[in-house]
Amino acid sequence: MLNLDNPLLKLYLNLIGWVAIGFIFGSLLPRSCATYLAKFLFFFGTPLSIVAFIRRANLSGTILIAPLTAWTAIVAGGGLAWLLIYLVSAGRFKTLNRLAKNTSEHTTAWSLPNRGSFLLAAMFGNTGFLGIPVSLSLLGSEHFAWSLFYDLLGTGMAINILGIAIASGCGNSDRHQHWLTPLRAILQNPALWALAVGFVSRNWPLPTQIEALLTTGAWAVISLSLIAIGMQLSKLNSLHNLKQVLSCLAIKMLLIPLVIGAGLTFVGIAGAPRLSLVLQMAMPPAFGTTLLAEVFNLDRELAVTAIGIGCLSLLFTIPIWMLLFSFS
Repeated sequence: MLNLDNPLLKLYLNLIGWVAIGFIFGSLLPRSCATYLAKFLFFFGTPLSIVAFIRRANLSGTILIAPLTAWTAIVAGGGLAWLLIYLVSAGRFKTLNRLAKNTSEHTTAWSLPNRGSFLLAAMFGNTGFLGIPVSLSLLGSEHFAWSLFYDLLGTGMAINILGIAIASGCGNSDRHQHWLTPLRAILQNPALWALAVGFVSRNWPLPTQIEALLTTGAWAVISLSLIAIGMQLSKLNSLHNLKQVLSCLAIKMLLIPLVIGAGLTFVGIAGAPRLSLVLQMAMPPAFGTTLLAEVFNLDRELAVTAIGIGCLSLLFTIPIWMLLFSFS
């Protein structure tokens, strides 16, 4: 008989169940429905859940290690991805060099737009719509701030700064980005303002019914986030450059979490906070990488394939991280 009190089992039931519902809806409904849901979550749903959970989160003095860890993981992922691109282009890895049958196809396989998508997928994870629900399900709202700070001050800022810089440098878009664009995107992010509201309101007592309603709404937003992921996945139908994708995911979802997660132990971060950070590092590539690929004419097929295979791989990697990093 299944033990429904097992947090990992409950997580898998929620992940598979809500994502499957979203996948079905995404297959039946117009693409615009997924866009409308994403906008609702971005402008209203996610800020609501942040205010609700941050009021009960444990904000210890070491919480700023979360964004520092995020930036370390992002830069390290980009560095390893660029090193791999260099070694493959130089002919050091013959297996990956056989991606194409002849020289011209090989050049296309590692073109500048292709390298841009490869770098983005190796650097930026789905720490918002996917990472936060996973962390909440496994670790509860007490350690929510670790995942939130990782996402907002780490992934969110980095993708608007480094992500745009890489995409514009590797892409063929005629659209020139003003230097203030990343800063404007960060300041206009409702989630960042919700973090401030939640932090300021932590000491404001609310009626029990209002507090319960706020918490219920926050958990409903988490379910909607998983449905939104399923709707996005229903639009993915590519297996482009599979060997490239697998090498990219090996960096993003295995090597970086393992090495940096072990490093966290040596600086005194252990238990639930460490596991929360490792889970965020181990998330599959963010859907935002496909948006950057479209805007800057990068290799969208590679970005799409990395997301699809990465989401599937997550089901197999979560138990590994729990086994390695859940102990104190």
